[in-house]
Parts: sequence; C-alpha cells; structure tokens
Amino acid sequence: MFLFFKLIIGALMIGLTVILHAFVCDWVFRFIDNHSKPFVRSFGKYWTVPTLIVCVFVIGSAIMADIWMWTILFYYLEPEALGDWDTALYFTTSTFTTVGYGDIVLTDEWRILSGTTSINGMILFGWSTAFIFEIMAKLYQSKNLPKP
Repeated sequence: MFLFFKLIIGALMIGLTVILHAFVCDWVFRFIDNHSKPFVRSFGKYWTVPTLIVCVFVIGSAIMADIWMWTILFYYLEPEALGDWDTALYFTTSTFTTVGYGDIVLTDEWRILSGTTSINGMILFGWSTAFIFEIMAKLYQSKNLPKP
C-alpha cells in the first residue's frame, strides 16, 4: 500500500511538471508570434538570435522550476538524509539530470522517488530539446520571416 502511495506522489509530481512545461511552451509560441515584428525592427536580419535567447532562457527557467518543485518535496520528505536546502537542491539536480553521483542518497523509505525524478528529467529534457529545435526550424524558415 505504501509503495502505491509513493508512486502516486511521483505521478503527481510528473503531472505538475508537465503542466508547467506545457504552459511555458505555449507562452513561448505566443511570445514569438507577438514579438517577432518588434524584434525584426530592433535587430534587423539578426532578430532570430535574441528570440532564441529568450526561448532558451524561458525553457531553462521552466526546467529549474521543475527541479525546485522536486527539491521542495525531497526537503520535506527526507530532512535527515538531505539536511539543508543546498544538499536537497544538489541531490535533486543530479538526479533530475540523470547524472546521479550517488554521494547523497535517499533513505530506503523514499528512494523509489529518485527514479521517478530521473524519468521526469529525461522526459522534460527531451521535450525541451525537441521544442527548441522546432522553434529554431520555424524561425529559420524564410517563409515565416515577418516584415518589419
């Protein structure tokens, strides 16, 4: 029964991070639609560079928010194993990115969530990479270039 509860927590966290990511990706598309003409006026033929910088920064910020959501969960579930916010963030970042150094581990009671965190990280990094690639493809298609 307790294992099922932990899997539910992991599924809810994945759901929350996916919802956040979906809203951020939607915002990025709307940002490009609304700001491509002003960027062309301001930056001329190099307008795609600041547009890409904004997109990558926003997607990277969403990933950091996802990591912080897991960090908060782990900090409160495993205060003995993680100790402080710095350690909790370090553990979560290394787990979410699937580096997983192993120098800090959760107790047996909650270690199943570290695997869920890694799965979540793989999904979101893959999604983010594909999304940024799609943005780049759309930006560099000559038929999509806005007129100033």
